[in-house]
Amino acid sequence: MNRIPTPALILGLAGLLPFAYGALSVLWPALGGLGQMWSINHSGRALLQIYGIVILCFMAGVIWGFAAKAEGQQATLFYALSVIPAIFVFLTAFAEPRASLVMLIAGFVALLAIDRSAARLGLAPGWWMRLRLMLTTVVVICLGIGVLV
Repeated sequence: MNRIPTPALILGLAGLLPFAYGALSVLWPALGGLGQMWSINHSGRALLQIYGIVILCFMAGVIWGFAAKAEGQQATLFYALSVIPAIFVFLTAFAEPRASLVMLIAGFVALLAIDRSAARLGLAPGWWMRLRLMLTTVVVICLGIGVLV
């Protein structure tokens, strides 16, 4: 089955909304008011950094799920790979926002490579890479706006 299930597609796209809002509030700081209802740190680059950290950790949990479907050394490898993103993003939390966003871009691209490996091994559903490529492209563009603007 290569068709992305509707709930996965809708929820995946919904998960992009904070990235899009963060990027838009970098481009047009006046839009940052919504996030600033919670804190002055919840707009622009800071929002991209915080949400990027959350989602990169969330996606690392998916790798754990791949490991649970694997056996032997493959399982061990994917279990190990699933904890690396959390340690990595811990380091990004202390970096200056632009540097952190560059690190997060690298993290999301690395996760995509892990996802591709899992898909090739039959540990991910047939539609997985279509969804991941679409979502990761948007995430990297939004994070890139935070770096370049």
